[in-house]
This record gives sequence, C-alpha cells and structure tokens, in this order.
Amino acid sequence: MSQQHRIGTHATTISRIDGRIIVTYHQTPIVTLDVDGTITLDSGGWRSYTTKTRMNQAASQLNLRFSVYQSDFQWFVSVSNEPRPPRPSMPFADGMKFRVNQAARRTA
Repeated sequence: MSQQHRIGTHATTISRIDGRIIVTYHQTPIVTLDVDGTITLDSGGWRSYTTKTRMNQAASQLNLRFSVYQSDFQWFVSVSNEPRPPRPSMPFADGMKFRVNQAARRTA
C-alpha cells in the first residue's frame, strides 16, 4: 500500500498559478485549491486507484481535510471541518467544488 502523507511523484506535479495550488496527475488537474479556499476535484474520467490516492495524498500534504473513498464501485468524498462535526459524505463528481473551514486549514 502506498504512503498517504506526501504526494507521489510519478506523473504528478504541484504548481502555484495566480495564488492557486494545482495538483496535476497525467495532465489532469485532479485537485485545485483556489485563493478563496474552494477545492475542486476532477479525475478526468480516470477513476483509478492511483488517481484517488493522489487526491488523498494532496489532501493530507496540504491539510485540506477531505478524503476520497470507494464503496460498491462508487466514489465518495468525506469533508471534515474540524473542530465542527464532519459533513455527510457526498458522491464524487468530476469538477465538484466545496470548501473546508478556513480556520482548520493551514496554507501550504
């Protein structure tokens, strides 16, 4: 099992463009953190184990307080707004946007 705390390097880059942080895997911006704290997730249609792993590694490394998981062949996103209770899981959709508690997130 791959480690989950740091973003893997194979076919993966982290960029800062106009204050946004963009994690790209195989030319697809899989995680984008906008200046206002909005997070956008996009698998580019590649719902693979590695795409999901890279999203979770980005969340861990950048302290974004979300996780992507799979249940019965469907992807879901769980968002934690500590210290508040976590939100219910949401079905994953390419291009989905959400925000986390700004006070709970540190800047990468």
